[in-house]
Amino acid sequence: MINPVTRAALALRERRRAPDMAQIMSALPVPVVLLDTDNRFRFVNHAAEQFLGISASGLSQLRLRDLVPEDNPLFLLVEQVRKSDASVSDHDLSVDSPRLNKQGMAVQGSPLPEEPGAVVLVLQDASAARALDRQLAFRGAARSVTGMAAILAHEVKNPLSGIRGAAQLLETSVDPRDRELTVLIRDEADRIRALVDRMEVFGEKPIMRTAVNIHRVLEHVRKLAQSGFAPHVRFQEIYDPSLPPVWGNRDQLVQVILNLVKNAAEAATQEEQPNPEIILTTGFQHGMRLAVPGSRARLDVPLLVAVRDNGPGIPDDIRPHLFEPFVTSKPSGSGLGLALVAKIIGDHGGLIEVDSRPGRTEFRLHLPVLTDEEADFGA
Repeated sequence: MINPVTRAALALRERRRAPDMAQIMSALPVPVVLLDTDNRFRFVNHAAEQFLGISASGLSQLRLRDLVPEDNPLFLLVEQVRKSDASVSDHDLSVDSPRLNKQGMAVQGSPLPEEPGAVVLVLQDASAARALDRQLAFRGAARSVTGMAAILAHEVKNPLSGIRGAAQLLETSVDPRDRELTVLIRDEADRIRALVDRMEVFGEKPIMRTAVNIHRVLEHVRKLAQSGFAPHVRFQEIYDPSLPPVWGNRDQLVQVILNLVKNAAEAATQEEQPNPEIILTTGFQHGMRLAVPGSRARLDVPLLVAVRDNGPGIPDDIRPHLFEPFVTSKPSGSGLGLALVAKIIGDHGGLIEVDSRPGRTEFRLHLPVLTDEEADFGA
């Protein structure tokens, strides 16, 4: 028979073996925070630190109102949890403050029975899911452009060649005063043909993939930018040197990054910005998986590439349609550049996101990395 002292010692040992609740919460991949009765941050797990962009020690000195405006619906949710003593959920919440900018959050609040008035919040960023839905829509739009390009190539290119040839013949025989008109006809025919050529790149062609060092791609684009269209822009590079290679097409990835950097340079130099800047960032994010186009397989896309500028931001009316063909805020733009970027990233099985507000616009690419199986295939 076990005496009470031994029984107590065994119980204490079992209790020590059992994982602490804080350890369990810290291991969860979703952001979890605990607010006390004064809405102070009593506990945050590692995912919440990353989500909020503030360390646990920093958050312990703050209240919810220090991050979120007091008229935000999040405060109403917290109060409903306290009054009803039951779980409350809300979706599509947005926070726009100097310390925090999150759009489309899903939040679930629950009471903590052991501590009356305390509220546990589970935060979820739904932006990636919405971005994936939009990208699928953009991919469908891109296929429409593909069909249109095929028609244009057949029905427009041949007549354009005849028009341009006739203009060249007239140029040699007309009065010098009329020669300017023939040059105009020729130049406009060339411009239309160039537009058709740009649309043809939306064609459904298989991608030839190899192991690509993304940092060499970024360095190549930076050199092109600084020696060409962005000589007065300051570049900052924040790279993770331990990243594995991307499983992709180098030329297409150069085209994607070059397009994003060119747009960033144009935005950063608008409105006489005194210190135009572009920040190139790479990193590794665990847990990002997407469906492979045309397959039931799932693909890990943990490699993150970001292009950020300090320009005026993307207009609100354009942002939801940014990757659709023919959508642009540039007076002379065709609206095909970002649509092509979205198609290329989609063909790679990746995802593109954008976060924009005045003074800060960031495009984020989630890309697949080279696996052992693909390395053996390419060897």
